[in-house]
Amino acid sequence: MQGPGDPLESLQLGITKRYGNKVVLDNLQLDIRKGEFVTFLGPSGCGKSTALSIVAGLIPATEGEIRLNGARVDQLPPEKRAFGMVFQNYALFPHMTVFDNVAFGLTLKPLSKDEVKKRTDAMLKLVQLTGYEERYPGQLSGGQQQRVAIARALVLHPRLMLFDEPLSNLDAKLRVEMRAEIKQIHSELGLTSIYVTHDQAEALSLSDRIVVLRNGILMQSGTPQEIHDRPKNVFVADFMGFRNFFKVKIETVSQGVAEGIGDGIRIRARAGDDVLPGAEMVMAIRPDDIRAGRQIDGGAEDVRGRVEVVEYLGREQEAAVRVNDNTRVWLRTGEPMRTGDTIGLQFPIDKVVLLPAE
Repeated sequence: MQGPGDPLESLQLGITKRYGNKVVLDNLQLDIRKGEFVTFLGPSGCGKSTALSIVAGLIPATEGEIRLNGARVDQLPPEKRAFGMVFQNYALFPHMTVFDNVAFGLTLKPLSKDEVKKRTDAMLKLVQLTGYEERYPGQLSGGQQQRVAIARALVLHPRLMLFDEPLSNLDAKLRVEMRAEIKQIHSELGLTSIYVTHDQAEALSLSDRIVVLRNGILMQSGTPQEIHDRPKNVFVADFMGFRNFFKVKIETVSQGVAEGIGDGIRIRARAGDDVLPGAEMVMAIRPDDIRAGRQIDGGAEDVRGRVEVVEYLGREQEAAVRVNDNTRVWLRTGEPMRTGDTIGLQFPIDKVVLLPAE
């Protein structure tokens, strides 16, 4: 059996964290494999940063354990785990130059000055900061400071990289650029990474696997495509952009299609064998998956409604359409719309997701 001092082949989490009577993490069970990029995704207070801090050794778990290559590491201090961590606020030393910030961890090891310089220069080149060695953090942009923080963690050749919302302090354009750089570095160096974010786009673009948390409970774990296209419950669907939810009673199930009635509309979705007539369920669809107006191309519309709100988004518009006294439907379309228009809407069967009622 490999020990904790060997390169990471697997990491097993089985942890609970409580503060008094408040459960912050409720028996989080997770296996992470070598080379994976795993993202903890969820709203503020869901426990994602707590889980990362426990893995890093910054706070202890109340119950459970962490095993690296089969050997327990949760009782080891952070420096013995050989993990690298990038914080939201970068945590750079303001009185040290870029070079000294990146080299700091190496200077604590029995390495020659030549070796320290060689590894530090290589890491600065990787994060595109060659030529910035003598600058101080206060002389850098937010993106450059984030690169220094990443280089400082990577220069120690960590077995596991931990990212705690590293892009949240950057503007939107820079977040997209840094996202691509983090993904490229992860791939080039063959890293194993755990990344914490509340941003769905970050999670979808970076991850091999997304772990969605709510109030310390694992709601769903899967590939980005699984989380995006096949959420398992209303919470995950809502968090991933399914803005329209209809409480329905399943009227019929035939040839893999369930038809439900509720909220004043009739809607159909693909259904498995476990869906039975009479069941109370929720059907959900994203705004951009609804067809409206000329998009229906002569097909049968499911409902008609009156446009109440129109939001201009550039190439598209998002609109709220009132279809009856109880139901308003949100759609996103490139078709021109105005408040007061009456339009037809169609819910494509393959775009509607069937979820358990909560």
